[in-house]
Amino acid sequence: MVVTQRSHVVQQTIRQAAGDMWLVNPVSLVENHSACRRNRAGHRVLPNGQVWKSQLLLLSFASKILAEANTILKGQDSPPTKQFATRSRAPPLPYLLSSLLRSRPQVKLPEEQFGDEDGLDDDLDESLDSEDESEYDDLPPFKSLTKAQVAKLSKAQKNAYFDELEYREKLLMKKQLKEERRRQRMMKKTAVATNPLPGDYSENAEEESEGPASVPVPMPDLSLPASFDSDNPSHRYRYLDNSNQWLVRPVLDTHGWDHDVGYEGINVERLFVVKDKIPVSFSGQVTKDKKDANVQMEFASSIKHGEGKSTSLGFDMQTLGKDLGYTLHSETRFINFRKNKATAGLSVTLLGDALSAGVKVEDKLIANKRFQMVMSGGAMTGRGDVAYGGSLEAQLRDEDYPLGRSLSTLGLSVVDWHGVLAIGCNIQSQVPIGRSTNLIARANLNNKGAGQLSIRINSSEHLQIALAGLIPLLRKLFDYHEEMQLGQ
Repeated sequence: MVVTQRSHVVQQTIRQAAGDMWLVNPVSLVENHSACRRNRAGHRVLPNGQVWKSQLLLLSFASKILAEANTILKGQDSPPTKQFATRSRAPPLPYLLSSLLRSRPQVKLPEEQFGDEDGLDDDLDESLDSEDESEYDDLPPFKSLTKAQVAKLSKAQKNAYFDELEYREKLLMKKQLKEERRRQRMMKKTAVATNPLPGDYSENAEEESEGPASVPVPMPDLSLPASFDSDNPSHRYRYLDNSNQWLVRPVLDTHGWDHDVGYEGINVERLFVVKDKIPVSFSGQVTKDKKDANVQMEFASSIKHGEGKSTSLGFDMQTLGKDLGYTLHSETRFINFRKNKATAGLSVTLLGDALSAGVKVEDKLIANKRFQMVMSGGAMTGRGDVAYGGSLEAQLRDEDYPLGRSLSTLGLSVVDWHGVLAIGCNIQSQVPIGRSTNLIARANLNNKGAGQLSIRINSSEHLQIALAGLIPLLRKLFDYHEEMQLGQ
C-alpha cells in the first residue's frame, strides 16, 4: 500500500508539472535508510517485500532499450532518399510568439533613468503640484508611545492611537513621494538642458572616472538550495560590489540538486553610451551543468526621434534545445493620445536552418491613477506554418498605490496554432483586511481544465496565524505514523 501510494503521488506530480493528465511514467521506490529491512540474501526490500534494486535496474535498462528501438524503427520508416539528409525541426512558433508579445523595457541614458517610462504618467500626477505641500507639516505635534505605555491604554485608546499613527505615516510617505518625483523631474529637465553640450558631458565623465575609487562593498550571501551535504559553503561564492561599470554576478539555481553548491553560471551586464545620445545595453548569461550548457545574450538600443516617439532595436542569442537561436527585433513606440501609448514591432528568428518572422501590435491605456490596461496581438510564421496569439492585462490598484495596498491584476492569453486553441487566465488580488494584514489570492486556469488556486495571508500583528502552518506538518507526522504501523 505504501509503495502504491508513493508511486501515485510521484506520477501525479509529474503530470501536473507537464500539464498532461494522461502521462504515465515508470516509478521505482528506493529506500536507503539504515534501518531498512533486508531479505535472506542481504538485499534491502520495500514494505511489500520486493527488492527495489533489481526493479530499478530493470526499469532503467528497459527504458533505454525501448528508446533505442524506437529510434531505429523511426529511421527505418523514413524514406531512403532522406535517411542521410540533414534533420531539420520545425521552429517552436508558440514560444517565439510569446517572446515577441512580451513587453520589453526601453533602454535609456543614465541621466534619463528617472520617473515613469516615456513620461506618460506625468500628466496623471498633476495633483502633486496642486495639493497643499504643508499637509503633513500642518499637523499638530505628536509623541510616539513606548510599548509599556501602549500596554496601559484601553482597547479604544489603542485603536485611536494606531489610527492616528497610521494616518501620519501615510501623509509622511506621501510627502516624501512628492519630493522624490519633483526631484526626478528636476533632474530630467537638467539633463535635457545640458544635452546640447556633449563636450562638457564627456569632460565631466572623464573627471568622474579619474576621481577616487569607491570602497568595494561585500554583497550579502545568497541562500544555497537544499543539498545532500550538511555543509553550507556560501563563503566560497562571496563577491564585492565596486564602482566598475561591468556588473558581474553569479547565477544561483534555487531548484537544483547539486551535491556541493547551487551556483551554475555567471551573469554580466553593462550599459554603453554612443556619441552621448544613444544608449546600448549588453547582458549575457552562461550556465553549465553536468550535461548541457546554456547561453543567453542580448544587445539592445533605442533612439528618440521626436516628442513621445522612439525606436528600439535588439539582438538576442539563446540556447533553444540543442541549437542556438538568433533573434533580431525592433519596436517603435509613440504616444498618440494623452493617456495612450501604441507600439508596433517585428522580429526575425533563425533557429538551425529554419527562419521565422513575426509582427505584433501593442496598446497601453491608462484611464486614471487606479486603472490601466495593456493589449497586444501578433502572428509568427515559419516554413508555411502560422501561429496567432494575443494577450490582455488589466490592473486595478488603490488611488494612493503604493501607499494603499489594494492591487488586483487580470491576465488573459490566447494562442492558435495548428487549429488548436490554447487559452490561459491568471488572476491575482491583494486586499488589505486590517492595519497590518494582507490577503493575497492567486488563481490560474486554462481551457484544458487544469488550474491552480492559492490563498495567502501576511500579517505582522496577528502572529497566531503562523500556527496554521503546523496543520500540514502534524498531518504528515500522523500519516507517517500510520505507514510505520502498516509496515510492521
